[in-house]
Amino acid sequence: SVANQFGVGKSTVGVAVMQIAHAIVDLLLSKVVTLGDVEAIIDGFAAMGFPNCGGAIDGTHIPILGPEHQGGQYINRKGYFSMVLQALVDHKGRFTNINVGWPGKVHDARVFKNSGLFRRLQQGVYF
Repeated sequence: SVANQFGVGKSTVGVAVMQIAHAIVDLLLSKVVTLGDVEAIIDGFAAMGFPNCGGAIDGTHIPILGPEHQGGQYINRKGYFSMVLQALVDHKGRFTNINVGWPGKVHDARVFKNSGLFRRLQQGVYF
């Protein structure tokens, strides 16, 4: 519908969307989604009854239209096409880390193991 509204081809819209998405990730994500004050987060979770906790992490499936190539990789265990989104939040429910883009068939543990968050935790950057 965007292509029709602006009188351009669908591929042109696709390129523009990808350029905007990359710009958001490159320029804004690190300014908007940040780990924040680790001690305050740990203290906040401790006050809620979760001592030594630096965040709450979970994965969810974002429904998508099935891609024409390697569509089977995007079918999750519930039988629909999706991409996995992994999110870490602080004690106030604010996002401190996100990871998105893995095909729906991929297990949450694999997404975590291959995330930048996991690498930074292994390197001792966060805690």
